[in-house]
Amino acid sequence: MPNQDQQPPWGQKKKPQTPEEMVAQLIKKLQDFFSDSPKKEPGKEAPKKAEPPNPFASIGKILAIVLAVLILQGVYASFFKITPGEVGVILRLGQYNRTAEPGLHFKIPYMDILYKVDVEEIRKEEFGFRAQYSGRKSSGSHRDYDMESLMLTADKNVINVAWIVQYRVSDPQAYLFKIKNVRQAVRDLSESVTRRIVGNMDFDYVLSNRDLLAADVKQELQKELNNLQAGVAVGTVQFQDINPPDKVKPAFNEVNEADQDMKRLVNEAEETYNRKVPKARGNALQIVEEAHGYAVGRVNDAKGESKRFLSILDEYKNAPEVTRKRMYLETMQTVMPAVESVYVMDENQQTPLPLLNLSRENTRNPLSPVKQ
Repeated sequence: MPNQDQQPPWGQKKKPQTPEEMVAQLIKKLQDFFSDSPKKEPGKEAPKKAEPPNPFASIGKILAIVLAVLILQGVYASFFKITPGEVGVILRLGQYNRTAEPGLHFKIPYMDILYKVDVEEIRKEEFGFRAQYSGRKSSGSHRDYDMESLMLTADKNVINVAWIVQYRVSDPQAYLFKIKNVRQAVRDLSESVTRRIVGNMDFDYVLSNRDLLAADVKQELQKELNNLQAGVAVGTVQFQDINPPDKVKPAFNEVNEADQDMKRLVNEAEETYNRKVPKARGNALQIVEEAHGYAVGRVNDAKGESKRFLSILDEYKNAPEVTRKRMYLETMQTVMPAVESVYVMDENQQTPLPLLNLSRENTRNPLSPVKQ
């Protein structure tokens, strides 16, 4: 079998491996093409020139080399790539031409200028402190930032406010060309808006309503940035620390403790009021309802008694003797169960004669003898 690694008799052609080698080979070929000296053939000597050297020939060669390099550079710069999360803003002869989305694109060399803008990066500005990262933990340093954090409230109190503003690019063209320094504009506007809003609120309101203040600052800041055509969208405004200055913290803590004690006492009083007053009202309503019920019962009883008396009167008029005897018997039937002893009084008898012992014991045992 023939050896595959054996080179052909005319030799193996060496191919360029890198772009630098390709450019160097191309320049060498151009030099050979524009060279005035003819190639030497093997076995022959080059004829000697009798003419003097031409100085413009070297200049032409240099210009040709420069032109070839410019062409290669222009071809290389004609294609560009936009990565995900970025957009490309292209200027043609200094004027806005188009915006390129992520992917591979073409531009005219030496006429188009490309600016890449990251539109997904969340940019953050800190006010009143600076975050310091040590390993996986982060901490904030508040030293030397009093000029940013100290503010005056509507009730003439000084308060220390630290907050964060997060934003991203929403309009790449405006972000690049409308404002020279967008970051400084965001910082200046954020500080101005926050001072204006805090300055219109009382000290206690600022301490207890940081979420509402953050929403107001975000809305006002976005409005001001839109007026300047900054090309950014505010994502989050978050207040980190809202505290009084260090010099007045002891007095402020005492005021807070007194305020908490006052609220506790008020809550206890309201709790007692809510427990006692409804109970008293319920008792009063119960008594009133019982009185109404008693009145209705007595009236109904009186009406019933009067109707019964009238009915008995009618019967008495019809049959006086029978009705009188019936009334006597009914009365005795009602009275006698409560009588323990019955005595018969006689004018001729000096002592009372016990006739019948109707005590409760005899009532329980009817066969027991009558006591004499």
